[in-house]
Amino acid sequence: MGSVPLLALCFSVLLIGASAAGRNATGVPSKPSVVNIGALFTFDSTIGRVAKLAIQLAVQDVNSNPNLLAGTRLNVIAQDTNCSGFLGIIEGPQSSGIAHVISHVVNELHVPLLSFAATDPTLASLQYPYFLRTTQNDYFQMNAIADMIGYYGWREVIAIFVDDDYGRGGITALGDALTMTRSKITYKAAFPPNADKSVINQLLVEVNLMESRIFVVHVNPDSGLTVFSIAKDLGMMANGYVWIATDWLASVLDSSQPSNPDIMVFIQGAIVLRQHTPDSNLKQAFRSRWNNMLQKGNATSSLNTYGLYAYDSVWVAANAIDQFLNEGQTISFSNDPRLHDTNGSRLHLTSLRYFDGGDKLLEKLLSTNFTGLTGQVQFSSDRNLIHPAYDILNIGGTGVRKIGYWSNFSGLSVVAPEIWYGKPQNASTASQQLYNAIWPGETTTKPRGWVFPNNGKPLRIGVPYRTSYKEFLSKDSGPDNVKGYCIDVFKAAVSLLPYPVPVSFILFGDGHENPIYNDLVQKVADNVRVASVTKLHSRPYIVYGSILLGFVCFMFNKHLNLHAFFFSTLMQL
Repeated sequence: MGSVPLLALCFSVLLIGASAAGRNATGVPSKPSVVNIGALFTFDSTIGRVAKLAIQLAVQDVNSNPNLLAGTRLNVIAQDTNCSGFLGIIEGPQSSGIAHVISHVVNELHVPLLSFAATDPTLASLQYPYFLRTTQNDYFQMNAIADMIGYYGWREVIAIFVDDDYGRGGITALGDALTMTRSKITYKAAFPPNADKSVINQLLVEVNLMESRIFVVHVNPDSGLTVFSIAKDLGMMANGYVWIATDWLASVLDSSQPSNPDIMVFIQGAIVLRQHTPDSNLKQAFRSRWNNMLQKGNATSSLNTYGLYAYDSVWVAANAIDQFLNEGQTISFSNDPRLHDTNGSRLHLTSLRYFDGGDKLLEKLLSTNFTGLTGQVQFSSDRNLIHPAYDILNIGGTGVRKIGYWSNFSGLSVVAPEIWYGKPQNASTASQQLYNAIWPGETTTKPRGWVFPNNGKPLRIGVPYRTSYKEFLSKDSGPDNVKGYCIDVFKAAVSLLPYPVPVSFILFGDGHENPIYNDLVQKVADNVRVASVTKLHSRPYIVYGSILLGFVCFMFNKHLNLHAFFFSTLMQL
């Protein structure tokens, strides 16, 4: 018996490991003494620092379990992201972009690929049949955000994202999900993966001039805090703004426990999603084990959810390999005639081998069903983990407060998703509920979600500069240049619209003589006019245009005659 070969492709150098397993005296395939799994992720990253230790602990636990892989030792050979590792199973990759590249290769070699952190929705099973996601799909996370947008009654959002496969795939899914709630992305603000502060600063300055104040931030954990830091400096973490961060921010916060005050100061009021993992004795024991290692200096980062998924991913692989070997299967490789080197090529493609048992091992992986640190580990027909769910967190003060949950089973709820699974599904709009959030600016009042844009062309409203009844309309030294009851009612009505309407009030008349209204009508620039028309009548007098909304003001003069003063807004569809 020998070890199963590990193929590691690093730049243009191909390394082939030890020999494969043989057969015993009866001709029955013997189990290998060692099964090597290649792991590919960025070691020095928010996810990588946690995943590396989690994978090591999982391998220790698998090898110490007498009921699993009896007689065979599991071995993980980890490589940083400047290499990519292959064998019967590849554990990783951490990046969605790397997953795209590797998935094309493993498709040809029939090598199953597990990923505990590649969340890009475009990594679909139809295109990549040997790719298996052992974490949540961002498709569900974006549906959770869309449901939140609908729950709060907002209609337009601005997406800030990193311009790579991970960012583009997630934001595309967000746009599709928002369409179902009659909302939309009004602007997509993308920046390169390695953008410096000046690029991000310019991007935020541009979006700050726009109408929407709802920002969805979908970036990488190791660069995302720069967005919030600059936003804080630009005054964009103040009252009226809404910031929703995908689970990258939760990974950063969980990895830096106790909370870092330098980080907390510029994310106050943000809403954050985190992949939901049910509480259990198994999870609590592992967390205690991790914290003990952290106190002894054997761990460099606090535990986050990606560490839990990395741990469970090793068990997914181990269980599948155990079933594969117990059925008498062997891990063997064959030459692929399609892989050949051209003259002068240094890629050594002929050394790559086709995995003979790839389809059978993939079948075992897809039939996975066990309870791990993340809850029930089982795949649906579309190869996503069942029961996708997220915690909805609110940043405030020096900590994080959970204001609810989202799952594809119950939608938004203040009850943990696993409690709903045994009940009839109910994700109706009426059943949606979250606890109150503390928004930027330390307010509990839900932000309107939009402002009058600084770069937009305002509607110019003609205001008669009359000599009488100045309580209704008169000149003012304030920023609007006008004041009065009619102006107050008009502004109150505009504020109730679900979209911004920038307005500029323009006085018409000299204040000494009442203006002629025919002249005012001729000078209306944007089909909107405000007028105070006095009419002796027993009822309010409202003039209807093509689509005319009339707002009526009443007053009694000194003779107790009823006068109707109205202003109207002509809305052109």
